[in-house]
Amino acid sequence: MLEQGTISIHTENIFPIIKKALYSERDIFLRELISNGVDATSKLKMVAYAGETTAEVPAPEISITVDKEKKIITVTDNGIGMTADEVKKYINQVAFSSAEEFIQKYTNTSNDSQQQIIGHFGLGFYSAFMVAAQVEIDTLSYKDGAEAVHWFCDGSTAFTLSRSDRTTVGTTITLKLQEDAEEFLEVFELRRIIRNYCDFIPVPIKLNDEVVNKQTALWNQSPSSLTKEDYLEFYRYLYPFQEDPLFWIHLNTDYPFIIKGILYFPKLKADIDPNKGQIKLFCNQVFISDNCEEVIPKFLLPLRGVIDSSDIPLNVSRSFLQGDRKVRKIQDYIAKKVGDHLSNLYADQREEFLKCWQDISLFMKFGAMNSDKFYSQVKEILVYPTTFIDSEAKSEYGNYTTLQNYLERNKEQHQNQVFYTSDPVAQATYIDLHKAQGLEVITLDSFIDSHFIHFLEREFSDVKFSRVDSELSDRLINQDAKTELVDPKTNKTKSDQLQEIFRAALHNPKLVIRTEALKYEDLASAPPAMILLPESARRMQEMAALMQQTNAPFPEDHILLVNTSHPLMENLLSLDHSVILSAAGKPSESKELANLICNHVYDLALIAQKGFDANGMKAFLDRSNKLLLHLAKA
Repeated sequence: MLEQGTISIHTENIFPIIKKALYSERDIFLRELISNGVDATSKLKMVAYAGETTAEVPAPEISITVDKEKKIITVTDNGIGMTADEVKKYINQVAFSSAEEFIQKYTNTSNDSQQQIIGHFGLGFYSAFMVAAQVEIDTLSYKDGAEAVHWFCDGSTAFTLSRSDRTTVGTTITLKLQEDAEEFLEVFELRRIIRNYCDFIPVPIKLNDEVVNKQTALWNQSPSSLTKEDYLEFYRYLYPFQEDPLFWIHLNTDYPFIIKGILYFPKLKADIDPNKGQIKLFCNQVFISDNCEEVIPKFLLPLRGVIDSSDIPLNVSRSFLQGDRKVRKIQDYIAKKVGDHLSNLYADQREEFLKCWQDISLFMKFGAMNSDKFYSQVKEILVYPTTFIDSEAKSEYGNYTTLQNYLERNKEQHQNQVFYTSDPVAQATYIDLHKAQGLEVITLDSFIDSHFIHFLEREFSDVKFSRVDSELSDRLINQDAKTELVDPKTNKTKSDQLQEIFRAALHNPKLVIRTEALKYEDLASAPPAMILLPESARRMQEMAALMQQTNAPFPEDHILLVNTSHPLMENLLSLDHSVILSAAGKPSESKELANLICNHVYDLALIAQKGFDANGMKAFLDRSNKLLLHLAKA
């Protein structure tokens, strides 16, 4: 049998849920009551504009008083008030929004005050029961001949409605606090709540007759009326004890959605979490949340500041927000404004842009990888520190180039190949080797660059990125030296002999040993050996470590490149050609010294790439001491 009907909801079951789980934090009750009071003052202005009352509209005000002895808090507004019928309609019907109905009625009003109605969902009032054992309402409507009304509820679904002795238009909410909510009787705690949630509401909020909110929201003012110091002072107020920001963007649009705000670019710290939002979300100047993960593009989360929008559906889940079309458009708008600002900064204030590059590069690279639209905006202004120096690249803050300029400048020497360093200090020897042969090196040294290089290789599909310690260009090697110094006894080249010496001394069958003559103007200052880390294998290892959230180990399949042109190698060959065995059948002093030198050369090459752990350092020091003893005897 087919049966149809309606689902019944019993208020006696849902009411405890509302009281206990309406909001995540209990202190929000005061935000909701203040917001309702502010809405009431806005509504009174609107009906006055509509000509529905001739009475003088007082300056809006919210007044909060505390009586610690009686455990009572009152919240009073001088707004529109309610009649008995309105109390029955708006208070006794859970989740019935008077704001929604009011906005629909006055949607054609010529002034814009309806946009400042904060509450839209009809649940805010009931947040009072999260802290109160009893709640009373005394209210008098603005309407001519209206009678004052008193409403009382003890936290159950029962209520009483009677006449009130109130004589002024407006509403007073009286809360008798529960025993477990007595911390809200402390004035300093109420002041903290008001500052946190309601500081920028454009209505004075008095706590025991003292105005405690700022009222002025900087983001609602015209940028032309504000000074640099205004913006900095506001930032210091929002984020005390922080360094001043690099620069900021003022947002203001009312089509196709309403959004205002100020976004600050902070100086980044090494421990910054790019996934943690620090932008404060407001709705009509009422603080909502410190987290804007669903409203702000992910790559802009490290920014700071304020976003204020009445178009963000605050009464839905985060998963819904992520798929909301209007929220996605807001994200696109914010990203475009940031991209436009950065492009203008690069074009008009290049030195200022380069001064900030180390801090803003994270936003730009992360944004490029996550948004095609944003990448199209900034791809021409992504810059990289470079070893190339000319009037274009040189800056007070370092030498920079774009990737497009790098490729164009070097197409004759190494077309479609980019040499880069991920650590200019640790890889200084490799960089110097490239610079000596006229090869330009750019720096990609932030934690995000291992991902960003993959992104660039997808965008520039015919370009190969090679870290300076991954493989040496033929231009860095003296090819003519490969066949020099053939030993007539063994018919081996100098390279062959050195390779055998190092292989025998190091006793590491997994180690790949190469011998090449490096090009250096001053051979004595050249490294006797270098460690090479093959690009593809190293990247795979780094990616695996990143996914496992561990530090990448030093690759076992690294290459020891012995520089055959270094003067030390001649001495090493001479030592090895000395008497191989002593009279007792043990290696001679010369042979042992040659082995120690090989190990020391390998140690120095490793130190240039990585630090030793405790055991590795002890072994290195032991070998070094033995080498010094041998040299002292020589």
